[in-house]
Amino acid sequence: MNRLPDIPAEGRLAPFSRPRSLAFAAAYWTLSIVYCLAAVIAAVLPGRKATGWIIRRYVRRMVQAMRLLAGIRTEVRGRERLPDGGFIVAAKHQSWGDGYTVYDQFPDLAFVTGDHLEKFPLMSTVLRKLGAIVVNNCGGHEARAALKRRAADAHAEGRRILIYPEGNLAKVGEKFRYRSGVWHMYRDFDMPVVPVATNLGLFWPQEQFLKHPGTATIEFLEPLPTGLGKEEFMAGLEAAIEGRTAELVAEATGQPVTPAVQVPTPDELRKAAQAS
Repeated sequence: MNRLPDIPAEGRLAPFSRPRSLAFAAAYWTLSIVYCLAAVIAAVLPGRKATGWIIRRYVRRMVQAMRLLAGIRTEVRGRERLPDGGFIVAAKHQSWGDGYTVYDQFPDLAFVTGDHLEKFPLMSTVLRKLGAIVVNNCGGHEARAALKRRAADAHAEGRRILIYPEGNLAKVGEKFRYRSGVWHMYRDFDMPVVPVATNLGLFWPQEQFLKHPGTATIEFLEPLPTGLGKEEFMAGLEAAIEGRTAELVAEATGQPVTPAVQVPTPDELRKAAQAS
């Protein structure tokens, strides 16, 4: 059985800061409640412009709160690699902050999200107005059909699309099986895919309350060109994201580059438990 790589608690990383984490948590919930209510009100207006403007301001304020309160600065690399026109952004997902930092880089970004976000009151209204692509977290044929239908709407509007190929938040040093939804969008829409690597999970691990102050990196990698077969595309995407993510983690911690270990998804663990 493979052993998970050890992620150092210290090394180059600053220790967790409880006061900063508490201050950020207060700002997080305040901003989320205020802007969500404003977005719900804006959702009654025709079109997506008003709701989109509010959500972009919300994202910008959250990134500022990460920097000023949690002490997490974000260095964005590789913007010069972004192609012109439409493309798909396929990102590593280590932290709840991933969505804010990537969304903040684009003026009008469609995004694929699991239906877990709809558990928050009023969020389903805002997501529909934004044209978000909401799919069942458990996957399957229905989820793929929903992904194809809603992504086609975003593509027809000329919007760039963000997707997390693993479909779940992964711990630093771990990865989940890459799902094929990104491949179907890539094939159907004939658009390049930009892989995104990150080490943000070192500073804001998954959905954890405690945060490490420091500088996280989000890096846009070389786009995968159109026309690749499924196996070549999926292997190339995973190798690019996971390889560069491991390097960014090593860069931040001062430790050797350690490949991530694949682990079962929460849904796979749940199904295994039910079957036993």
